[in-house]
Amino acid sequence: MNNVHFYTDLPIHTQTINDVLVQSDAFQEIPPDWLVIVTDIKGSTVAVQQGQSELVNLVATGSIIATLNIAAKSKIDVPFFFGGDGATLVVPPILLTDIMKALVLHQKNVKKEFNMDLRIGYLAVSEVYAAKTQIKIAKVSINTIYAIPIVLGNGLQYAEKVIKSRVIEIQDLDENTTELNLEGMECRWNRISPPTNTDEVVCLLIYAKEESEQAILFKKILDRADRIYGVHQQRNPISLAKLRMDAGLRKIRTELKMRKPSFRLMELIKNWIFMIGGKYWYLPSKGGKKYLKQLVALADIFVLDGKINMVISGKARQRKQLIQFLDKMEKDGEIVFGIHASQDSIISCYVKNRDAQHIHFIDGGDGGYTKAAILLKEKMRKAFLA
Repeated sequence: MNNVHFYTDLPIHTQTINDVLVQSDAFQEIPPDWLVIVTDIKGSTVAVQQGQSELVNLVATGSIIATLNIAAKSKIDVPFFFGGDGATLVVPPILLTDIMKALVLHQKNVKKEFNMDLRIGYLAVSEVYAAKTQIKIAKVSINTIYAIPIVLGNGLQYAEKVIKSRVIEIQDLDENTTELNLEGMECRWNRISPPTNTDEVVCLLIYAKEESEQAILFKKILDRADRIYGVHQQRNPISLAKLRMDAGLRKIRTELKMRKPSFRLMELIKNWIFMIGGKYWYLPSKGGKKYLKQLVALADIFVLDGKINMVISGKARQRKQLIQFLDKMEKDGEIVFGIHASQDSIISCYVKNRDAQHIHFIDGGDGGYTKAAILLKEKMRKAFLA
């Protein structure tokens, strides 16, 4: 079956995510010959505790960028899901070899340059279906320039568990002919304070206990979040007023070590000059202002990969209202959730070009997703052992 453009050809739904969730005909099964790729930083909790949350995010972002750059050469769109300390992607078989070779190079580089262990692996979608679990996907418009994949079913979580239990060996890796292409990777922003009239950034992970109830439960939660915090764009933790570029050499050096570890001193200086120019000449220009507005609109603050992953900004009283609501659902045996609040957010970027061809991955300022996951996993362990 020629289905390499399965995701590319999915229709984009313009209703809200809340409404699309309960439209069963909006979702399609991913082809069984496609593959789930998972990357995960081993020991990310310790790294976050040591103040390396930005680096953790950048390593995870790199695995997405490496994959997207390979897919783009073949003009194939693939769904991806950022998780703070790792990522999940679903790809057609024609791309698998090149992607895995690139990820092995990324894995080796982050170990050498940053002493971080990036685990990588893959599982055929057919194996997920054989385990009697689902991966149903839809594509939803967040705004006029940004559409995201949303997934119902526990298939991606099942794949992650299987992959993490395996050691994947990539054979015949010819490092002379295999290229790690991380072009477009940028990490040039300071930590971002919450928008005016808000005082915290909340990372939230929510898992539905029954796979068949995900759509109804997730809609119920998102409807309540809309009432408490406002709709998607109103709870975005990224705002133009709080964006501040970091023009320091340390950030540029980290980016170059990740993207091009054999860089020369002149490349460091060239990138620093480019950043200074961007800060003082490009960003204040008409094109720069348009790019910044798009940056806010293209912030990746909501992921639905069979569980809810979202970053929102608001006030402590709003968080308490939402927790009260989620606590009730948890006590009723419907969901399990993890939550973490911080004072800012961090951003890592993929900028293919500055004309709406960019995506910006958001996490809580002190490893919000990682810390929310710690709480979620502990609750799940207790819930399913009980």
